[in-house]
Amino acid sequence: MRDTAPLPTLLLIPTGIGCDVGGYAGDALPAARLLAAASGCLITHPNVMNGAALYWSDSRIQYVEGSSLDRFAAGELLLRPVRRQRLGLLLDAGIEPELRQRHLQVADGCRATLGLDIGPVVTTDVPLDVGLSLGASGISWGQLGQPQALLQAGLQLKAAGATAIAVVARFPDDPDSVALAAYRQGSGVDALAGAEAVISHLLSRELGLPCAHAPALSPLALDPDLDPRAAGEELGYTFLPCVLVGLSRAPDLLPAGSDNAVLSAGSSTITIDAVGAVIAPAGALGGAAVLACAERGIPVIAVDNPCLLEVNAEVLGLEVLKAGSYAEAAGLVLALREGLAPAALRRPLPSLREIA
Repeated sequence: MRDTAPLPTLLLIPTGIGCDVGGYAGDALPAARLLAAASGCLITHPNVMNGAALYWSDSRIQYVEGSSLDRFAAGELLLRPVRRQRLGLLLDAGIEPELRQRHLQVADGCRATLGLDIGPVVTTDVPLDVGLSLGASGISWGQLGQPQALLQAGLQLKAAGATAIAVVARFPDDPDSVALAAYRQGSGVDALAGAEAVISHLLSRELGLPCAHAPALSPLALDPDLDPRAAGEELGYTFLPCVLVGLSRAPDLLPAGSDNAVLSAGSSTITIDAVGAVIAPAGALGGAAVLACAERGIPVIAVDNPCLLEVNAEVLGLEVLKAGSYAEAAGLVLALREGLAPAALRRPLPSLREIA
């Protein structure tokens, strides 16, 4: 491909709604890599990039927590790409000593092997008391019993010089759950996702820093019928490596209109006005970021990616570009990047009509 300027593109796959692609830990990574190559600049959230012990670092991909992505799409935040972040590690006091040590060893391994800047480490004063729930539709959500303890620990890390925060909270174990068995065999919903979103949204909004979460869980027994999409979650004792790698180059979050944002504005700062497309599952177009982009006239690419929601273009009255897969979506992004009208690539091609 000739040297064409990047076309910043948003990739959104909502958490905990059972998407065929992106409903598991990191199974949307191949799609993200392809879209990053097509666009030259892909902005997406941890749900897409986190594959437990597996991850992929790509300078063309900006790793942005979900609520911060919503605020970026609304024009409230600017993104400033960075070479590295100093990662604060926030541990839940409810994690047992041995499991806690496993997570600290993962962090040390990432320091020694990947050269990540990690530290300080803070443990909450009391257990965070995470609860998990499934709504009537089957969508996952969750509760946090001690949000103030989470915020207090986050403030300690920020005061100590952390520029991004990785959180590890103890999640309830339920190894005999029917829902967990279905998920591991490829037909369920990620029951952890809703509660994880609550934790990262709260911290990022209050602290103004990139944040992401890794659940602490006891290892599960071997399942010979494991779905390949769930396999990445069974490789080790923790989900932390992908979070540390993702946050290590997560962009700074700059409030729009602030002196800091004005001083930093330039070719390296990404604003919503530069975004050329937003990509989301065809049945999950009702999110704040998609609607904010649509209001700005940014092309919406609706991908056939079945999920539990049916909030589609027809229901919302949106004009969208339809794609049967993320590979087709990558072709549409490349067309937009090259200045081609997507309609010119489809057949039949209708004749022009003169306005009366």
